[in-house]
Amino acid sequence: MPSRRRIDPIVGAAAVQACRACGLDAAAPQDVATAVRWTLEELALAAPGRAVEVRVPPYAAVQCLPGPTHRRGTPPTVIETDPVTWLRLAVGELSWAEALSDGAVLASGARADLSAWLPVPAAIAPAEQVDP
Repeated sequence: MPSRRRIDPIVGAAAVQACRACGLDAAAPQDVATAVRWTLEELALAAPGRAVEVRVPPYAAVQCLPGPTHRRGTPPTVIETDPVTWLRLAVGELSWAEALSDGAVLASGARADLSAWLPVPAAIAPAEQVDP
């Protein structure tokens, strides 16, 4: 079942641009929250499934990637990181390999690899090119 969209793509792209404009570390909390939620939605739309749970506390978590699904409890594959690291990954400022080696991402399970899905294409496109 595909993920349902909750954040308007124009609003999400604008939040990403606002975060990048002032620096991801110094962005307004509301912009960070919107950007994180929207980029996770975009990841789930690009990689539908329920095999992996990506968590970015305190803002959001999504299930994505094809493969075995789970119905209760903690999924077998979990990826967790902080909001700034997630946004750096989503916009291509940090590679998956760098984030893992630096310990900025906690990844467990056989499918815990998002390198094929990062950066999130919509997050690096100009706002006027984002599909609603």
